[in-house]
Amino acid sequence: MSLKKISFFLNGEAKDVYANPGDMLVDVIRDKLGLLGTKVGCKTGGCGACTVMLDGLAVNSCMIPVGKVAGKSVVTIEGVAENNELHPIQEAMMEDGAVQCGYCTPGIIVSAKALFDENPNPDSEDIHRALEGNICRCTGYIKVEEAIVKAASNIRKEG
Repeated sequence: MSLKKISFFLNGEAKDVYANPGDMLVDVIRDKLGLLGTKVGCKTGGCGACTVMLDGLAVNSCMIPVGKVAGKSVVTIEGVAENNELHPIQEAMMEDGAVQCGYCTPGIIVSAKALFDENPNPDSEDIHRALEGNICRCTGYIKVEEAIVKAASNIRKEG
């Protein structure tokens, strides 16, 4: 395996990483860059634990070869908060008890952030569609959806 220099933006910062271009993004994020918030679940794109934003779209990082992110922007759960302040979805998830074990939570939050960036006023159908790739075995989805609705309302109030 030949390592190549791959340059991209990670959570707003330019990054260079030496990796096999076929290595999966989730593994590079965790093993080479040390960001452990992005979880490894199924490694088949079916659970959403590894969700990151790639150029603004929620994607399963276990299905994206790192060579495909050259020159692009990747946002992980560590990049959702800004200026040391939690994103409204992070606050609402905590306040509304929409987390239990927390394993799926980073992927859900990143998926919700991608939704809010595209549609600051999502309805129930929009939320279901945005989260359809995120599996949670602990909380169910009612509290998660309630937290997302609350966060959307708070974002609109903040302007």
